[in-house]
Amino acid sequence: MKVDRLVSIIMLLMDKKRVSAHELAEQFEVSPRTIYRDIDSINMAGVPIMATPGVSGGIEIMPNYKLDNKVFSLADLSAILIGLASVANMTRATELNNAIAKVKNLIPPEKAKEIEVKANQIYIDLSPWMSNENMQPYLAIIKTALQENKLLSFDYTDRYGNKTARTAEPYQLVLKGNQWYWQGYCNQRNDYRLFRLSRMSDLQLQEQTFTPRDYQKPQLDFTDILATMQTKITLRIHKSISEQVLDYCTYDHFTPDGDEHYIVSFPFIENDYYYNILFGFGNKCICIEPSHVRSEMKRRINEMTTLYGS
Repeated sequence: MKVDRLVSIIMLLMDKKRVSAHELAEQFEVSPRTIYRDIDSINMAGVPIMATPGVSGGIEIMPNYKLDNKVFSLADLSAILIGLASVANMTRATELNNAIAKVKNLIPPEKAKEIEVKANQIYIDLSPWMSNENMQPYLAIIKTALQENKLLSFDYTDRYGNKTARTAEPYQLVLKGNQWYWQGYCNQRNDYRLFRLSRMSDLQLQEQTFTPRDYQKPQLDFTDILATMQTKITLRIHKSISEQVLDYCTYDHFTPDGDEHYIVSFPFIENDYYYNILFGFGNKCICIEPSHVRSEMKRRINEMTTLYGS
């Protein structure tokens, strides 16, 4: 939303002396023209922004200007605190706690209780119930490497169980769903890779630094790609697992089948990941069609039965 972007730009300019329009455009994934329109809006709101042309130029808040806390509405301050707190829960970063403290300093004393109540109305905790014990230490190491442009070395296990030793230049830390990843340039593959933290071991911060190259952001939205790959299969499920199935499709795909069951048109791709989803539903789900998916389920079940013995 535009208002969120304007508030973020103001906070960023408060923290940094000068930032180019190109940097802001990349960070907020808009055009430089949009950034310049945003700057005009910020000026009109009473925050004096100046633009300096040239190679070392950029956009900055005018020197000696003190931000008036009236620039932010109660809703703005509540939204900022909710967002910062949700990220701080995941990373336990000192700098985020400092940012929260700075935002709280913008709150008028007579409004502090009201904003606290509003901010506590929404609590976002993205941390998993149980997590890998290496997660927090690894996040700290990666953040240091990002800040200091230092190489990272680690062992990486791919989804097929193959383990390789890697060194990579870190460029971005990514939280996707409930999993942490980081995007880096892998020296072994001579290309950018998105590494999943849970597949890493023996992560080490190297003393060797690197000169950042032109960064390629990872592709994180696969909605269009999945739409072309997915087909629909028909499941019959017990109502007790409706919530689990709704993680993958909407209630529009459900048709009642008696008092205890539903027929579900389920999005499916023929790979291990999706077959494991079906197995995760246990004996509360059966694939009705197509027949080849039923046959593959039977084959996999027979393999498991052989593995465990008679």
